[in-house]
Amino acid sequence: MLTSGFSRCVRISSPASACAHAKRSSNVRPHGTPGMREGRMDGGAARAHAMSARGRCVIANACAYETFREGMTEEDRESIVEAWDKIMRWKSFVASNSTDESVLASTKKVAIMGGGSFGTAMGTLLARNKSDLDVVILMRNPDDAQALNETHRNKKYLPTYELPVNIRATTDAKEALVGCDYIIHAVPVQQSRIFLNGVKDFIDPATPLLCLSKGLEVGTCQMMSEVIPAGLGRNQPLAVLSGPTFAVELMQGLPTSIVAASEDEKLAIRVQQLFGSSCLRVNTSTDVTGVELSGAMKNVLAIAAGIVEGLELGNNAMAALVAQGVAEIRWLAGKMGARSETLAGVSGTGDIMLTCFVNLSRNRTVGVRLGAGESLEEILGSMNQVAEGVATATAVVRLARKHRVSLPVLTAVASILDEQMAPREAVDQIMMLPQVPEV
Repeated sequence: MLTSGFSRCVRISSPASACAHAKRSSNVRPHGTPGMREGRMDGGAARAHAMSARGRCVIANACAYETFREGMTEEDRESIVEAWDKIMRWKSFVASNSTDESVLASTKKVAIMGGGSFGTAMGTLLARNKSDLDVVILMRNPDDAQALNETHRNKKYLPTYELPVNIRATTDAKEALVGCDYIIHAVPVQQSRIFLNGVKDFIDPATPLLCLSKGLEVGTCQMMSEVIPAGLGRNQPLAVLSGPTFAVELMQGLPTSIVAASEDEKLAIRVQQLFGSSCLRVNTSTDVTGVELSGAMKNVLAIAAGIVEGLELGNNAMAALVAQGVAEIRWLAGKMGARSETLAGVSGTGDIMLTCFVNLSRNRTVGVRLGAGESLEEILGSMNQVAEGVATATAVVRLARKHRVSLPVLTAVASILDEQMAPREAVDQIMMLPQVPEV
């Protein structure tokens, strides 16, 4: 074959000859290169040497590529084609029997309680799915609502993104909530009970609530599926949505997945059909406990991951820490009835990886700054959005005590947040725990 780029003048007849040529080329001593003076190259010689090095790299990589290609048999290729074709046939079959359009077509109005970034982003997805859908954001601050209506931007949380024209804002709960087909709850967990109690008279008991809030209520240790009916004073059709969904990437239309979980399987499917699009896959589940606990506890684990980053403990420590934290989430959630497949899925492992490893995470940012030496008071005082993991950490420890589960990493986070232990000391103490079997 004839390689391209910087080595296009070299004809490679086989992987073996490519490897041999690369080896010979790599043995060329740079001291014979024109332009060398006292062991250093001038600019032109340096560029030529760099181009030569790139050429050798292409030749060496050609060896690996040809080895890979020659190792593939026709049976291998046919298996790949057949497997993909089977997936495409399944896609076509489902599409031919789909009722997605009927759910979206029958939806006229959706309200979002809470004007934060996640609620705004999810509302934007709905508004894009249907251009004549009335999407109303219920805000607390009249100035924020007026600014959104005048500029079509959420200037406080997503100022660089223009919103669809069918999104509007109001501070009037009656205007926002009456006549809705669905209501999205995006109020922070610790404020939800009081908020819901204040607006319950405007919510039709038959209107489904779709909860985006993640966390455990301080004091009661309750999940949102328990807080919502308590705040409303009645049972309400409910689905919780959770998964790897940073608001800015949703606004950009980048692809991701989320889980809609409800004890009512038909409601979960309706939510799937409402939100599903080319940039958002929606999986359904009836494991509300698993989805909620994953979404709550991963925020605490993200603080721990941030602490590792802030202390500059390295990639090995980060991977080991997150793996331990995932196990701890599985231990407690399993005791509380969560299913293992939920914890291993999009709303479990998927959300954990996003929140622990990506700088956009608010909870991870709290941890990074703690590890770097800032106080919690300084950190929280400078943030304009809620890091739910801070409040949730204590509730996780209380639940662990109730269910007799030991959670070293998540408990250490609670201790650090309560200023009982410094981040470096917590790491040292965890590393000195007794060596145990993998569980």
